[in-house]
Amino acid sequence: MNTSNTLLKLLLALSCKSLFNRHFGSSAAPMQTTDDGHWKFIARHEWSARPPMERKRFARPAPFLIIHHSYEPGIALTADDCRAAMQQIQDFHMNDRHWADIGYSFAICGDGNVYEGRGYEMVGAHAPLYNNRSIGLLLIGDFTAQLPPAPMMAVAQDFINYSIEGGHLHEDYILYGHRQVRYGTDCPGDVLFSEIQNWPHWQSDVGVVAYLPVQAGATVDVPLTVKP
Repeated sequence: MNTSNTLLKLLLALSCKSLFNRHFGSSAAPMQTTDDGHWKFIARHEWSARPPMERKRFARPAPFLIIHHSYEPGIALTADDCRAAMQQIQDFHMNDRHWADIGYSFAICGDGNVYEGRGYEMVGAHAPLYNNRSIGLLLIGDFTAQLPPAPMMAVAQDFINYSIEGGHLHEDYILYGHRQVRYGTDCPGDVLFSEIQNWPHWQSDVGVVAYLPVQAGATVDVPLTVKP
């Protein structure tokens, strides 16, 4: 009996330890694990996003993934600072750029979580010729001279895999840095851009493909091949 009681207590202790080490995310998406721990999906209402002026869909899965950095605001490390950074970016895009919403599809912040921007399958405002065929993934911070913290990088890779598994990103997607698809920008920063060239699916050659504007409710657009 003593041996059985000891084993039972050990199993209960391990169960409690596992429970208290778990971070629970929004019900909008399952929690995903990375080598550095867990990330949570932070839905729009959780960071107090403003309502979008309009929303237009495109057909999934997206064939392109575009990587960005914010430059300003700089890296944020707490949940409060990350929410404030998302609000600042959205205000800039809507008030100064006069866009319908925050431009990016999703953002990864220094608290190790993924913040919902426009979300999946929504036409963005982050890469003009690719807005209606790409996921715009922002890493919040200035990564001109330094890499994002390792946990942010791990979350980015895990989120990409999650997007493929969910059918939102094509399994043969093409990855570009923002500077590759828009002239006159250093985004996503020199150091981060060098790093993503080692990521799966990055391509150096850019075959620019533009699409006709998406109409409300449209799911398929007519492609037009153009040269930069």
